[in-house]
Amino acid sequence: MLTLRPYQQAAIASIYEYYENKSGNCCIVIPTAGGKSLVMAAFIEGVLKAWPDQRILIVTHVRELIAQNHAEMIGLWPDAPAGIYSAGLGKREAKARILFAGIQSIHRRAREIGHTDLVLIDEAHLIPGNSSTMYRRFLDGLVQVNPALKVIGLTATPFRVDCGMLHEGKSALFTDIAYEAPVRELIDQGYLSPLTSKQPATRLDVSKVGTRAGDFIARDLAAAVDQDAITRAAIAEIIEYGKDRKSWLAFCSGVDHARHVAEEFQRRGISCRTIFGDTPKDERDAIIAAFKRGEIRALASMGVLTTGFNAPGVDLIALLRPTKSAGLYVQMVGRGTRLSTDTGKENCLVLDFAGNVRRHGPIDLVRPKRPGEGGGGDAPTKVCPKCESIIALSVTECPDCGYEFPAREVKIAPTAAALPILSIKTPKAPQWLQVSGVSYTRHDKRGGRPSLKVTYSCGLKSYSEWVCIEHQGYARQKATDWWRKRAPGLPVPLSVNEAIAQAGHLARPSDISVCPSGRYFEISGYRFDPCAKPALASVPSATGNLAALVGSTQVSASLTSGGTQVGSTSAPAPARTSVTGGRA
Repeated sequence: MLTLRPYQQAAIASIYEYYENKSGNCCIVIPTAGGKSLVMAAFIEGVLKAWPDQRILIVTHVRELIAQNHAEMIGLWPDAPAGIYSAGLGKREAKARILFAGIQSIHRRAREIGHTDLVLIDEAHLIPGNSSTMYRRFLDGLVQVNPALKVIGLTATPFRVDCGMLHEGKSALFTDIAYEAPVRELIDQGYLSPLTSKQPATRLDVSKVGTRAGDFIARDLAAAVDQDAITRAAIAEIIEYGKDRKSWLAFCSGVDHARHVAEEFQRRGISCRTIFGDTPKDERDAIIAAFKRGEIRALASMGVLTTGFNAPGVDLIALLRPTKSAGLYVQMVGRGTRLSTDTGKENCLVLDFAGNVRRHGPIDLVRPKRPGEGGGGDAPTKVCPKCESIIALSVTECPDCGYEFPAREVKIAPTAAALPILSIKTPKAPQWLQVSGVSYTRHDKRGGRPSLKVTYSCGLKSYSEWVCIEHQGYARQKATDWWRKRAPGLPVPLSVNEAIAQAGHLARPSDISVCPSGRYFEISGYRFDPCAKPALASVPSATGNLAALVGSTQVSASLTSGGTQVGSTSAPAPARTSVTGGRA
């Protein structure tokens, strides 16, 4: 029985909530290895079981993803009316009610595909920003058939290939990010593998390599990086760092570079194969299968393995490809975030020979520069002299080995500690306090949106947090999670006043966890009495104007508000952290 994780439930609920309040094309952001395929399958099942005459199309660009998404759908719902349209997979089931398709196969066939109500685009970050692309022309054709078409994007990186956010810019296909599951939280909750990074001695010099279309010029980059002495030095370090690790990925700067990397591995007795975009299908499948079985220890790649590649055992990633693309950087590192209990994997080590960590910062804090913004400097980092971990400049104690850095003569207010490959939280000592009472008031901020102030009485002291009911984006998402934890059957209010009016229906935590945060305290967790109101145990009911979600001119007149259940995909939600820091 497949079970949805709490953040997957929240992602599905956010789609319904988005179309209850807005019209447009929204984006759902779930990190690599976070289970986008299951989210899509559960969402599709819920829609079609509520409205069987809907037609849904799932489009992507890689045949592996087409097959993977289709398999997830059938695994969740064996009787799903699902088909595939992909030349690479040898299937053209154009009339399936749930159609998984490759954009290369269908971009000129909008009329053949016919009436479609919802389009889900997997790996949505690969859609270029301009309006004259395969995706845009195909979608325009579908809109001619059904003007009420809705488009939903799913991605781990909401950045365009060149630069900027997916929902920003005059020609952006998407209008909003409806939900984003933070990488940091998923790792902390045990859903993704932790990442760590070391500073290798070998550095790739790209100071003389130019930039085109937002990234290094490919030919010049390959010439600068693909040098025998550098390759030998880098491979020697990878072998030393990876001696206790089982499954290595090396991202290279060109086809010849990848071949030379593989040859050097093999010369040193390490089994390594190469994979490129033109590697024949059967050969690629055989190589990847052998890699997953542990028969091949390393893969050297250029231009592939950043999407549609699922090898949970990867526990070392060597970045031998410098990039200015924030999305590509996150996609490469994301190959190591899958959990693998079978292999004994505890974390994934990232060896950054390419300077990408310094260039972009922690993968959970990456945001691309908008067009016209300056180049900026590198992320402020330093190297631990004891274990060679790359850590943030502000860190006073190495999170990997415990080395304490000498105090600076001029002290600066501390900031959140962060590994450049993954931000970390400054260790704190949480204290659980019993809650004797809760009050809810309106907090008005000059020049900003109001919020719901929640004050917990704990003996002689009180602690507050601010729930951003009327905000947008991530703040609203956190407020939604907060509300659903306390009132799973009650629609999330749209205003603070509405929230206060319904506050009597909210479950009250029996205890809260507080941590010191500067001069104040942060509310970091909650405990609820099991005899109190039940915690969220299924996908929240989709209420309101659901006809706006399905958007079909054929069925909108007959739709009514109602709950959407996603098969047996349910799971109790753990206690969530506070929306914002609380003050004593």
